[in-house]
Amino acid sequence: MQKRTRNGTTFTESSGNVFADMGLPNADELLFKADLVIAITKVIERHGWTQSQAAKRAGIDQPKISALLSGALRGFSVDRLLKILIRFGQDVEIRVFDSKTAVGSVNVAA
Repeated sequence: MQKRTRNGTTFTESSGNVFADMGLPNADELLFKADLVIAITKVIERHGWTQSQAAKRAGIDQPKISALLSGALRGFSVDRLLKILIRFGQDVEIRVFDSKTAVGSVNVAA
């Protein structure tokens, strides 16, 4: 992270991963989970589902959907989040790139 000054204000430029910037362990996994939750949220909003309707489709109870939509990632593995997207009728594609020759990204277009 690089410190910069603009108009007398000093700020630190983000690495692109807020979890890493905060020094959290497993920052890459947390960012991936956050991207999946964003995709889940977009699907729910696009369909106009209530939390109860989304929970029924996801196969979990409404309080868990509420927690998920509030950003509580604890208790949700990447696998579980992917399964929710699949239950919502989404196709999921994961791309793997050679880290020495290309930069990969996660697309959460939902």
